[in-house]
Amino acid sequence: MSEPLVIQRRNVVPGSRVTLELPLAQLYTHTPLTLPVHIVRGRTDGPRLFVCAAIHGDELNGVEIIRRLLRHASLRRLRGTLLAIPIVNVYGVIQHTRYLPDRRDLNRAFPGQGGGSLTARLAHLFMNEIVEKCTHGIDLHTGAIHRINLPQIRADMEDEITARLAHSFGVPVIINADVRDGSLREAAAEHGVTMLLYEAGEALRFDELSISAGVRGILNVMRELGMLAGKLRTQTTEPFVARTSAWVRAPTSGILRAIVPLGAHIKRHDVMGYIADPFGEAEIEVRAPSGGIVIGRTNIPLVHEGEALFHVARFEDLKGVAQQVESFQIEQAEALYVAEVPPMV
Repeated sequence: MSEPLVIQRRNVVPGSRVTLELPLAQLYTHTPLTLPVHIVRGRTDGPRLFVCAAIHGDELNGVEIIRRLLRHASLRRLRGTLLAIPIVNVYGVIQHTRYLPDRRDLNRAFPGQGGGSLTARLAHLFMNEIVEKCTHGIDLHTGAIHRINLPQIRADMEDEITARLAHSFGVPVIINADVRDGSLREAAAEHGVTMLLYEAGEALRFDELSISAGVRGILNVMRELGMLAGKLRTQTTEPFVARTSAWVRAPTSGILRAIVPLGAHIKRHDVMGYIADPFGEAEIEVRAPSGGIVIGRTNIPLVHEGEALFHVARFEDLKGVAQQVESFQIEQAEALYVAEVPPMV
């Protein structure tokens, strides 16, 4: 017998596929809001995986990743249960903003509180109705507004099970990241739920490479967990785990001309860009303080002194990871995976 799965007092039976609407606080206009949860439950019991996106309301790549995931034919033979939540922060998505109306960051409010702020109540609902009823989770994110991230997994690589799933995802870069206070990863870990965080792309933008890699990665994790049949669609070599990462910041205010792309292999003291005044009378070089791979960068040229410009990860084998990143980008650009879905441009 499969264990019961009850969400919002509704029993989701094996072999079913349903969409539930979890009630949220209405807008001040009295417009009702709900948190949609799509559940695919296999006939055979197995892991319970939640996949969520838009915890930050301006991070949209994950919404499209989940849409494609739910249309994938392999889910017809699912073992276990998939809970897909494409938009967690409904309020933020409506307003095109990272935050909720009370100006709080949902990913610093977990596990939440039923009688707390609007943000705390949403976190509490998500924990009680989704996270605590699952065994594993994947949280989908992008860079902040005007910043783009190379597809990467952030996870606790000291945990053997988490590390195995992180490697199975199939992106070239893994960041061994500590959990942050109030984050979903921290709250999930306290309930024994193994979690990965996928970072790729830019806020308020769709990025085809990031989306297709995300779909493939989730399916890989599901195969690793035994939820889907078939072999993992991975790269020819293992992903690289970053030792450390840090932002290169603007030495002065002005207009930035970046000359290194996302995924670039840089050496110590390499020039990464130039900051000049609008007339070009004064110009300062932005140099790399150490070697590494560019895993994130700003996309807006107007910068103030101290502003984060390039996110650089450090690895033991820089040449190897640079080749891996290049191969990954070529593979995704050639659309070898999602052939049935017209790529977005």
